[in-house]
Amino acid sequence: MTITIRRATAADVDPIVAMLADDPLGAQRETPGDPAYLKAFEVINADPHQYLAVADARGEVVGTLQLTFTSGLSRLGMTRATVEAVRVRSDQRGNGLGEQLIRWAIDEARARGCGLVQLTTDASRVDAHRFYERLGFTASHVGMKLSL
Repeated sequence: MTITIRRATAADVDPIVAMLADDPLGAQRETPGDPAYLKAFEVINADPHQYLAVADARGEVVGTLQLTFTSGLSRLGMTRATVEAVRVRSDQRGNGLGEQLIRWAIDEARARGCGLVQLTTDASRVDAHRFYERLGFTASHVGMKLSL
């Protein structure tokens, strides 16, 4: 199957949210159909430091991730790319699409002059940890969150 990775459009929001909700963690925190997602998309889409990507197979959204580009003073002013919300549609898992998405994200970060690609993954996602480690990521930091 030929996959095109492209910038998401408003028409892609519902399929993206469906993928976000299609796992045990997402099922607890996502509400498909809520208009808040379209508002969030508009904010993301208007920000040049954000790239909401979809993997498109013959007009169907089969994967997604979001890249955020952050400038900083540390590490000699290095720009970082943060990968968020990586999802592959359940009927497409296990065929290399996730790896293709991550490799695309790394290439996009490199093309934008980033010196580092970072991500967090839920502590319970052991398979995801192995996946990212296989692609060269290291668990070098402890991620922390504070719900507001």
